[in-house]
Amino acid sequence: MSGDSQDSDEIERLREKRKAEILENMKKMKNPGVVVVDELNFQSFLEENRFAVIDMWAEWCGPCRRVAPVIEELAHDYSGRITFGKCNTDENQSLAAAFSISAIPSLLFFSDGKLINRVTGAYPKDALEKQIKSTFPSV
Repeated sequence: MSGDSQDSDEIERLREKRKAEILENMKKMKNPGVVVVDELNFQSFLEENRFAVIDMWAEWCGPCRRVAPVIEELAHDYSGRITFGKCNTDENQSLAAAFSISAIPSLLFFSDGKLINRVTGAYPKDALEKQIKSTFPSV
């Protein structure tokens, strides 16, 4: 019986250790995934994230739907270094107008709150990664 108790204690200790490791890893990841950006949180999004890429898109846009999984992959790949956001242009028309968005998808690249680059069109991951590396060389 005492062996079973020791095994249970060991299993519980391992669970607690693994839980602590997972929580620590989650703390290290800043904004994992893609953040929904809108007119209400746009400014704070830029203030809180030194390097940011915002995908300007719309629900009805076929190319936007093709780019969405690429943006999610890049958000994962660059987690903790670059924060990715998505802004629905139909729901946030004043933001779209402020950045003269005339075609979507359009990716807006920000550094310290300033727009420093933009890419319009549905590009594959490798092409977008080249843009990211040239726009944010220190990341």
